[in-house]
Amino acid sequence: MNYGAFAGQAFYLHGSFWVFVALVLFALVAGRQISRLITGLLDERAAAVSAALIEALQLKTEAQAILAEARKRQIQAELDAKSILETAHVEAASLAAGLAADAEASAKRREKMALERIAAAEASAVAEIRATAIDIATAASTALLADTFGADADAALLDRAIAAAPAALRG
Repeated sequence: MNYGAFAGQAFYLHGSFWVFVALVLFALVAGRQISRLITGLLDERAAAVSAALIEALQLKTEAQAILAEARKRQIQAELDAKSILETAHVEAASLAAGLAADAEASAKRREKMALERIAAAEASAVAEIRATAIDIATAASTALLADTFGADADAALLDRAIAAAPAALRG
């Protein structure tokens, strides 16, 4: 091959120079188009990554807010549980005191009822003893009167009572 640049001709007169110029111009034009295309794709990818990062940041912020809310609810739940336990202890102590008072009152009522039963039993025994004493006294009086007074004495007493009846009725 024979190149004109080496043969002493001007370089722009040779066809390879113009092929080279055309190739460079094509590379510049095509390079710009390709670089625009690649730049557009990279910009789209960068925008997608940026949007994903923004979304991730928002999700992280939301997750932190949810975590903080959950911690607040947990603390509130613990406080509520402590409050419920304290209230339960107070109510249990109050209920125990009430039950103790009720038991004491019930014991006093039972004691009173037992004392009333004893008193009633004593009164019944006294009444029974009196009835028995009256029965014994009546039987003794009957026996004494039967022994002391006979048919003759009864007639005399009856005559005196009849004689005294008009005077007692008048006056």
